[in-house]
Amino acid sequence: MALKKVGILTGGGDCSGLNAVIRAVTRAAVIRHGAEVVGFENGFEGLVFDRTTRLSTGNTKDILTLGGTILGTTNKGNPFAYRERDADGNIVETDRSAEAVATFRRHGLDCLFVVGGEGTLELGYKFTPLGVPVIGIPKTIDNDLHKTDYTFGYQTAVEVACEALDRLQTTGRSHQRVMILEVMGRNAGWIALEAGIGGGAHIILIPEIPYRIENVIRKIQLRAKGGSPFSIIMVAEGALEEGGGAVVAESGTGRLQGVEKLGGVGFYLAERIKQHIDLEVRTTVLGHIQRGGTPCAFDRVLGTRLGSRAVEAAAAGDFGVMVALDTPDVVLVPLKDLAGKVRTVPVDHQLIRTAESIGINMGRESM
Repeated sequence: MALKKVGILTGGGDCSGLNAVIRAVTRAAVIRHGAEVVGFENGFEGLVFDRTTRLSTGNTKDILTLGGTILGTTNKGNPFAYRERDADGNIVETDRSAEAVATFRRHGLDCLFVVGGEGTLELGYKFTPLGVPVIGIPKTIDNDLHKTDYTFGYQTAVEVACEALDRLQTTGRSHQRVMILEVMGRNAGWIALEAGIGGGAHIILIPEIPYRIENVIRKIQLRAKGGSPFSIIMVAEGALEEGGGAVVAESGTGRLQGVEKLGGVGFYLAERIKQHIDLEVRTTVLGHIQRGGTPCAFDRVLGTRLGSRAVEAAAAGDFGVMVALDTPDVVLVPLKDLAGKVRTVPVDHQLIRTAESIGINMGRESM
């Protein structure tokens, strides 16, 4: 089909590589098809309230190396259950999907490119029965989407976390301390696992493997007896102690996002360790540093490939799909097969076996 006008939005948490996708979609649509490109601001909120930015090869030419997203994003703009506070401060939900569809039609768009993680892609898929041709582009630093080998943003986050571990290694060794680095990973521990291995962590704790504090303490004590009175611990924010739950910083009931805000597991773990050993324990929370900044080369290239392939799919009339990396190719997979699903780390994954084979403690008895 002949593309005349397309739209794009970025939803969920920001990450490095988003602007590479926006640039690729814009350039491919304009250069190959002579199409107009409309960017919706702040995710689905831009679609609901008709807030747009005209994108061109001119205003996207210098954004390849820029972190974040020039369109803005949000993780609380679900059009099917839009949450806002009433005059009394209570949270109310309304279905505003009809307004979003009306905006799409008013602009006369041939396709909507939805860039995001599992939640954003699930929302995008919900628009397909309403007559909106959607193509998903996978984004998440957590690398937890099915049907794609990698999501852009992940490799940059791993590089940032790995560099942080490198720095904690030197200060931990100098002061003979136990150094804890808390990274993102609500349900999936890919960042903690890969960055932990790459950064030489001695203990890695991820959501998929509930840890026993006795195993963590034993590893620290063994290192001290062996002449290394310092230890480096990498922990994902969703990691939980055996028999307990994730450490919650804020309940989801009072948040417009509607989900719990995790955070604090690093400090919780530090207090648990202090009860058992007489070593100084320090915690560093990497937080949104993992999301910001210049994307690495891998994410720039992957974002560009995904954006370009998405435009090809739109021109061919392939909708209701997501572009995905099936190494070495970029392929199309049905959105219905993956929307809303999270790819966690299998407990017998080769990365875990690799970690344990070289002496990294995963908080469990080595298998």
